[in-house]
Amino acid sequence: MSTHTAVATIGIKQPLQLIPVPTITPTTNQVRVRVQWTASTPLDLHQNDGGLLVTHPQVLGDGTAGTVVETGPETQRLRVGDHVFGFTWRSQAEKAHQEFCTAPEYLFAKVPEGFNMQEAVTLPNNFVTVFHSLTADLGIEVPWPRPEGYVPRDRDAAILVWGGSSSVGQFAVQILAWYGYGNVLATASGRHHEKLRAYGAREVFDYNDGNVVERILEQAGGRVGLVLDCIGSLEGSVRKIARIAKAGSRVAVLLPVIVRDSSETEMPIYEMDVRKVAEWAEGVDVRGVRTHHYLDVSIAFHVSWVTRDNAHD
Repeated sequence: MSTHTAVATIGIKQPLQLIPVPTITPTTNQVRVRVQWTASTPLDLHQNDGGLLVTHPQVLGDGTAGTVVETGPETQRLRVGDHVFGFTWRSQAEKAHQEFCTAPEYLFAKVPEGFNMQEAVTLPNNFVTVFHSLTADLGIEVPWPRPEGYVPRDRDAAILVWGGSSSVGQFAVQILAWYGYGNVLATASGRHHEKLRAYGAREVFDYNDGNVVERILEQAGGRVGLVLDCIGSLEGSVRKIARIAKAGSRVAVLLPVIVRDSSETEMPIYEMDVRKVAEWAEGVDVRGVRTHHYLDVSIAFHVSWVTRDNAHD
């Protein structure tokens, strides 16, 4: 069997290594893509520095952009030579940090005209995370395709995006604004406030402000019903959000919760149960976001169809 090179984590806090892996021939509706661009995510860091959900050696990466070089006999949309991007991660064959990945074509979309692969590869993980968390965890309506003249029922409800300048946070603010939610609040350092307002945030707060919790509650009239935590830091976000959330609030926290950061002398500490790490008010519905389970959840949209249609606009 032919092989190619992949980037793998081989041990906790060890330098990444290049390893040979099998080059998989696509079958059924699969395509083989030459990976030309990929993106690193916090999960790659957690797996290498903390050994989170990993069996060494393990190929990393879940965001892929590249060129289709081979197709299975049942493919319908994609052809050899197509420039594509996608969210691929379920097996070593699909992982992104390698020369070639082989995955079902529905995990890919064509790179839209006017965009390059470097731009497109920032989309899959972050975009899927936003839609999955908004729909599956927070119950926010974001129907696809968006009906003409669509106005959300709760368009004036306060929605807090903690970590608005993060990759996921920037997508969240823009997606919510595009759907017509007009009371999006966000946190970020001061230098990002103007940008987030331009993206659609009604108000932006500096998370370094010692009174940030009180300022957010004041702006929201004492109640924030929906919170997306894009940071998942025990001290940096979770405990502050626990002071904001009241009975009836829904909170979605990107996992893992980082109890202690990795350092040269200490191992990181992670927690996957968000209810354990903070004192939540009775009646708060708090959940950990598991983006990689999105294919198992029946929701209004499927990212492969979204990106496919966008590519044809």
